Amino acid sequence: MRANVLEATLLANELQKKNFCRKIKSYYTSNSLPLAHKKIAVWGAAFKARTDDIRESAALDVIDFLIKEEAKVFVFDPKANDNVKQMYGSQVTCVDDPYEALNEAFGLCILTEWNQFRHPDFDKIGSKLLRKVIFDGRNLYDPTQMTDLGFAYYSIGR
Repeated sequence: MRANVLEATLLANELQKKNFCRKIKSYYTSNSLPLAHKKIAVWGAAFKARTDDIRESAALDVIDFLIKEEAKVFVFDPKANDNVKQMYGSQVTCVDDPYEALNEAFGLCILTEWNQFRHPDFDKIGSKLLRKVIFDGRNLYDPTQMTDLGFAYYSIGR
């Protein structure tokens, strides 16, 4: 019985990651913006906040997807940047400031629930992005508030 529950949980997690990547692709396709050569900012790569461990992080699936789509991926993680650099080399660019990742990006993906991502400067985010779109893989923000701030907002599991 436990094996069936574990298998079902793992399958559900895989489906959520695939669905999240589908949301990203669908947004850009429906706006006639292929992801190829578009800069996409990623906040968070660690498996969980307050660690540098990226092993089995859901963020890796999204980063892999973006690379496969030929996007230019700019990552900020407060602790895991070195591990991301080691894993991906020149396939991604790691930056030392979350807002630096946003400069002229076509969107933001939030993939780890670091506390500093919970209350960002949304005006600053909006001014740096070329497209005011956030893909929130951690459900950090209220969808109504995001719409009121002028963002296209996609979360997971809602």
